[in-house]
Amino acid sequence: MARNDVLQVLCFAIIFGVSLALVGEPARPVTNLIDNLSKVLFRAMGLIVRLAPLGVLGAVAYTVGKYGVHSLEQLASLVVVFWGAVALFVLVVLGLVLRVVAGLNILRFLAYFREELTIVLATASSDAVLPQIMRKLERMGVKPSVVGLVVPTGYSFNLDAFSIYLTLATVFIAQATNTPLSIGDLLLVLGISLVTSKGAHGVPGSAIVILAATLNAVPAIPAIGLVLVLSIDWFIGMARALGNLIGNCVATVVVAAWERDLDVPLAKQVLAGEIVVDLTRDAVPAAQPAE
Repeated sequence: MARNDVLQVLCFAIIFGVSLALVGEPARPVTNLIDNLSKVLFRAMGLIVRLAPLGVLGAVAYTVGKYGVHSLEQLASLVVVFWGAVALFVLVVLGLVLRVVAGLNILRFLAYFREELTIVLATASSDAVLPQIMRKLERMGVKPSVVGLVVPTGYSFNLDAFSIYLTLATVFIAQATNTPLSIGDLLLVLGISLVTSKGAHGVPGSAIVILAATLNAVPAIPAIGLVLVLSIDWFIGMARALGNLIGNCVATVVVAAWERDLDVPLAKQVLAGEIVVDLTRDAVPAAQPAE
């Protein structure tokens, strides 16, 4: 751990966590201690991250003052590329999965959750819309037991856009610092990002912390390159939150379809607007006025 060997630390952490789960109740004090300690550490990290923008402001101001506004073009390009990658992933990959497994249209699916997606876009966080998302999934025909299991679990373990961000940011920092990466390094970064992204949702400043852990997996990439992406993390965070939320919703519908716990005809009617969903009342046909 002192040498920042992330792979070894992750391997030991997984084995230790599995062992705690197997021991069960006798290990409860150790589990509580780790949980409380992690809360303290993340709160301390949150305090540090709150001051980080001041340092970023100084770094950006110095860069712009010395090299001109054009020096920010590469950062803007990273934001555009990341938004494009998330859009491509949602429309093509998730859209294909949703169509093949459940027979639903991804565009209508996104339109159905437009209010929640707008909130996430404005706040860069999907926590506030969790109850509405769960109720809407139930109203479109997903069995409540599936919603109650998959959605909360996905909020911690199904972070598609977060994994995309880690890999893209790592490659960007490597290019910005003229650090060559082999195919093995790229595969290592991909594997590490799939693991380190788990459980990062909802932790203040988690993106920077997890990115630092991912960079340590490839010692050739200087960790100081983190300052390059600090100034644009908010703009990237909006796409991260949107991609994670959409991925969780699609995963819930797909799991329900696999388990035959999805009312497909009802889902198609709801997405087509033939049935109006009112979260305060039962779903009613669109031709009938809500009471």
